[in-house]
Parts: sequence; C-alpha cells; structure tokens
Amino acid sequence: MSPDEGKPLRADAVRNRARLLETATSLFAERGVEASLDDIAKAAGVGIGTLYRHFPTREDLVLAVYGAQIEALDQRSRELATSDDPGEALREWMRGFVDFYAVKQGMVTLLRTMSDSRSEHFQHTRDTLRVAAERMLAPAIEAGVIRQDVAAPELIRALGGICLTSDPKATPTASTLALVDLVYDGLRYGAPVTATRG
Repeated sequence: MSPDEGKPLRADAVRNRARLLETATSLFAERGVEASLDDIAKAAGVGIGTLYRHFPTREDLVLAVYGAQIEALDQRSRELATSDDPGEALREWMRGFVDFYAVKQGMVTLLRTMSDSRSEHFQHTRDTLRVAAERMLAPAIEAGVIRQDVAAPELIRALGGICLTSDPKATPTASTLALVDLVYDGLRYGAPVTATRG
C-alpha cells in the first residue's frame, strides 16, 4: 500500500500521481514488462523518489494502473447508462473496452504473477467490470434493441477474445473496432425491436 493512501495529498502531489499513472498507462500498453520504473518516472517528468513515494513497488504501480482502467470503464458505464439511445451507448462502451484491454495486455505477464497473492483485489475488479457490463446491457435489453439472452460475462469474453487477437502494442485499429461492431450487430440479431422492424 502506498504511504499516501488514507490521507489527503497536496495539489502538487495529486498532479504528480496523476501524471505518473497516465505515463505508466501509456508505457505499459506500449512496452509491457519492458517499461521500467526509471523510464516511467523520466517520461512523467518526476524523480524516481517521487514515483516510489506514490508507488513503493512495481506491483503497486501496476495494480494502480489496472484499477484506474477498471474505474474508467465503470464510470463510463454510469454516464452512458442514462443515454436516450441505449443501443448506441452500449456500442460506444464496447469500443472503449478495446482501449482498456490494450493496457491490460501490455501488463498481462505482471498481472498473472500477482493473481494468487492479490486474489481478493482481482475478484473485486472482475466484479466491477461485470457490473459495468450489466449496467450497459440492461437498458438495451429493456429497450428491445438487443437480444435478451446475452449475459455480461459472455460479452466480456467476446470483447476480450477480439482484443487477444490484436497487437497489444498498437492503438485500436479499424479492423479491431470493426470486429467489435460485428459483435454488437450479433447482439442486435433477433432483438424484439429489430425483429419487428424487419
């Protein structure tokens, strides 16, 4: 646990932490395990001591980046869930999932080594992601724009499968996003509203 946790940070410390997380997110996605803490601190424009004050170990930094990505997907689901077009909102959230997975893939080796020792943490993040997916699916199902027999774990596995076939060091490509849209079209197949219109 970071020594900064549990107490308010000064404004400059908040900025440094945010900059470190943003930089680490980018470098982990780009280089994976090859991204060193020295590289991250230098790219963020802070000293290595500042990095260690916020994230005493590499594991702490990896988990913070991973957690921030999960929180972003969760927050985005809360924003999109109130959309007047639940189908398009779901599609947008699915496309945003690709960005999350690019970061996760860059850190996958590191995350796997932590899965046993931090099982409770990973269960929490899995639950958060599942709830976010459910939050996006429910309005679309209720509106009749997607089929009713889809569940959140299935959607997450489908999106993860697409991402696993993509280059984790590359930004989302048109072909990757096209596959996401193909999954979305599959969700629409047999939907009540779609069937009525057809």
